Amino acid sequence: MAEAYIVDAARTAGGRRNGKLAGWHPADLGGEVLNALVDRTGVDPAAIDDVIMGCVTQAGEQAFAFGRNAVLASKLPDSVPAVTIDRQCGSSQQAVQFAAQAVMSGMQDVVIAAGVESMTRVPMFSNVTLHQKAGLGVGPFSDRIKARYGVEAFSQFVGAEMIARNYGFDRETLDRFALESHRRAALATRAGAFETEIVPVPVETSDGIRPHVQDEGIRYDATLESIGSVKLLQEGGVISAANASQICDGASGALIVSERALKTHNLTPIARIHAMTVTAGDPVIMLEEPIRATRRALERAGMTIGDIDIYEVNEAFAPIPLAWLQAIGGDPAKLNVNGGAIALGHPLGATGAKLMATLIHALRARGLRFGLQTMCEGGGTANVTIVEAL
Repeated sequence: MAEAYIVDAARTAGGRRNGKLAGWHPADLGGEVLNALVDRTGVDPAAIDDVIMGCVTQAGEQAFAFGRNAVLASKLPDSVPAVTIDRQCGSSQQAVQFAAQAVMSGMQDVVIAAGVESMTRVPMFSNVTLHQKAGLGVGPFSDRIKARYGVEAFSQFVGAEMIARNYGFDRETLDRFALESHRRAALATRAGAFETEIVPVPVETSDGIRPHVQDEGIRYDATLESIGSVKLLQEGGVISAANASQICDGASGALIVSERALKTHNLTPIARIHAMTVTAGDPVIMLEEPIRATRRALERAGMTIGDIDIYEVNEAFAPIPLAWLQAIGGDPAKLNVNGGAIALGHPLGATGAKLMATLIHALRARGLRFGLQTMCEGGGTANVTIVEAL
């Protein structure tokens, strides 16, 4: 089978809700990443066969062929097509996999997989709640779906609490994990570990226009006490906003090409797609599926978790990566080595390609070979992508 190579993977630094990226229209923010991939790789923008854009809340400024709008907001020629996909939190990880599949099939040679989410300007769930407020329809879950699963709705918050209970995680365990996420992210930032992956974005500050190059969500002064003081999301539970991912604005992308394109355009790859899978399971507990998806991906790749040098498991809620570690038998030292979404933020549709950028650059900085990326996704779905750093 033909190979798919990643020539570059990049992301914006995360912006907090109403933070430094709040002034950016999400189409323009996506256009900045598309421009950066062209500038950083030197690829002919007219050679790009397609742009696959992940975005979860496709409403308002993120509606109406949003991926195409990001192309129109970039310097790519208008001959470059685009499509927008929603696999919930895994949207831009799926964009990477769709791009790789297009290249490996021989149908396309140069594809950008990207993702954007402005959670400030297009709030989470607003594509549902605005219809509800207007009295339009009954929502995304029909009576048939509710009857099949015996629930009135599916909730990621309920799923996270269920996982914490099933795996025996108390609040202190989750808070300690959250503290470690901030600690690792702070160390990585101070060491310049993110510099190779971050696309500078000009923002208005009190000192004039300055490049936004540092993730806003990291709490450098976080303590177990400060994290433990945050109110729980439900009485008697263990999940709080402090041990869950942060609302975040951001964009990300990766340039994925064939071997033929490497030669034609004189490109140098930084990684190779080694294996991909996507699975789905129980939509009620919802967030446990990365475990089964990882087992399937490793089996199909003929690998064990011991063959993987670094893993990125999205920190949607602290119980998710902790449960994954326990079930898979992973090494905590290899997990989210530069911190995760609890510290760095989770810009929904952008997180998949964001984690891919962080994973590849972390592998290369350490001289390591194989990385695995996975995340829980709405509806009980999970993607796994295994890459080989080059």
